[in-house]
Amino acid sequence: MTNGRPDGKLPAERHRGPVRFRRGQVEPDAATTDQRLLDSGGPTDWLHTDPWRVLRIQSEFVEGFGLLAELGPAVSVFGSARTGAEHPEYQQARQLGAALARAGYAVITGGGPGAMEAANRGASEAGGTSVGLGIELPFEQRLNDWVDIGLNFRYFFARKTMFVKYAQAFVILPGGFGTLDELFEALTLVQTRKVTRFPVILFGERYWSGLLDWIRDTVLPEAKIGAADLELIRVTSDVEEAVSLIVNADAHRSAQELNENAAHAESESAGAGDAQ
Repeated sequence: MTNGRPDGKLPAERHRGPVRFRRGQVEPDAATTDQRLLDSGGPTDWLHTDPWRVLRIQSEFVEGFGLLAELGPAVSVFGSARTGAEHPEYQQARQLGAALARAGYAVITGGGPGAMEAANRGASEAGGTSVGLGIELPFEQRLNDWVDIGLNFRYFFARKTMFVKYAQAFVILPGGFGTLDELFEALTLVQTRKVTRFPVILFGERYWSGLLDWIRDTVLPEAKIGAADLELIRVTSDVEEAVSLIVNADAHRSAQELNENAAHAESESAGAGDAQ
């Protein structure tokens, strides 16, 4: 007996990079990876395979990180693409974008029309940085004309990461399913402490009152959330109050980080003294 087999024969085997195929999974005449790469002819189905998608996903993260890493303080603003330019909510979003820019924040939106356009417009008109992170959709949607820095994504989850990673707060304007998706994802990340000290502000008390009543009167009594979870949400219809909530949260975060750094330095100094 050799190799642990009664007949001493090794199973058929073929390698494809780090992947190993044996027995019935071996394709005797399969082309090598280099051969497929250098062959200019043949089908193009490989463009749509999962391994190729991984590279596209990776490229979206690289592009997003590279574009936004030096953005500075920013706030992600969400709202309906269907909000008309004459609607009061459009004007409020425009005022919000301007107020955030004056407070020193870049404004990040989904780059579309409606409330997103309004927030980008306000930021750009106020001399701030206006960012649009678009998404490939079945229907044509271009980045709005008020986006100064824009990037289009294929994948929602790569785009969502950028909204969270490079923002100090979320402001949620009245919107539909996409806006609700961003709202509840943000709340989940804060609740589970995947992100910390991150204000989530619902803008427009009338619009959000029914949802808040349902959370308070149904979700909480049935113990689907805790009482402390209600404190994760801030609600206002005032632009200056929304900006103030963000600025105050930033100041609190900075003070807390200073205290934590001082405590860490003191602990290290005490440890060094004990070692001597």
